[in-house]
Amino acid sequence: MGISIILPAKNEAEGLTAVLPALKAAWPDAEIIVVNDGSTDATVQICDSLGIVCLSHPYPMGNGAAIKTGSRAATGDVFVFMDADAQHDPALISRLLDKLHAGFDMVVGARNASGQANAGRGVANAFYNRLSSWITGRKILDLTSGFRAVRAHRFKEFLHLLPNGFSYPTTSTMAFFRSAYPVAYVPIPVAKRMGRSHIRPLRDGLRFLLIIFKIATLYAPLKLFAPVSAAFGLTGLGYYIYTFLTEHRLTNMSTLLISASVIVFLIGLISEQITNLTYQPR
Repeated sequence: MGISIILPAKNEAEGLTAVLPALKAAWPDAEIIVVNDGSTDATVQICDSLGIVCLSHPYPMGNGAAIKTGSRAATGDVFVFMDADAQHDPALISRLLDKLHAGFDMVVGARNASGQANAGRGVANAFYNRLSSWITGRKILDLTSGFRAVRAHRFKEFLHLLPNGFSYPTTSTMAFFRSAYPVAYVPIPVAKRMGRSHIRPLRDGLRFLLIIFKIATLYAPLKLFAPVSAAFGLTGLGYYIYTFLTEHRLTNMSTLLISASVIVFLIGLISEQITNLTYQPR
């Protein structure tokens, strides 16, 4: 079974000098592809010196766009995605592949608390894991891990769903669960990253907030819309009972809240139908 190892890289020259020789030594027969996402450092030169295929974007398009570019060019039956910052030991790829061959379509390397970049990121990722576990009904140990192995033909079904920026792990994981493709998690140690992180808490705060809603709407919209609809409806009904008992009338606010409940529920139904169409085989 052919293996393609894909590394998105944006100004990760320091990490590549460590991870690429280790990858070549551990997996000499694997296809290794570095996708240079508009880097301004020596990424291309490092790949050339080691004989590694390097696909370059003319300008930064995003982590997800790099994953798409690498996936379209890769020829292996199995794709292995890993970060270029030397956090992941190439020897650990065998753990993912062993689990994949046990009958799974995606295997994710799950980090523990010590593998998070900082306490804030750790809390956010823990929240995402709990939310996604509730939505899917399956235990999700690490929703945002970029170290994963997937069956190529399965992954290519969802390239059109992947965002160009961050959160491709979130999207691909939820897409596999939605399509009933089995997903497994393997605990892995994570080293300290080399170079600077591209995550900026202030800039990316709203983006992570949107991920929360995307998780729900991507997998089961009604699980998000139904509770919101129920909250509006119960509030409106409770306020109507209160005003009826105290003022003997139906107020505009009660009518507005009950109407909002119906509208939100109907939007949820429409979203559910759109989601079903989205996951039809292409």
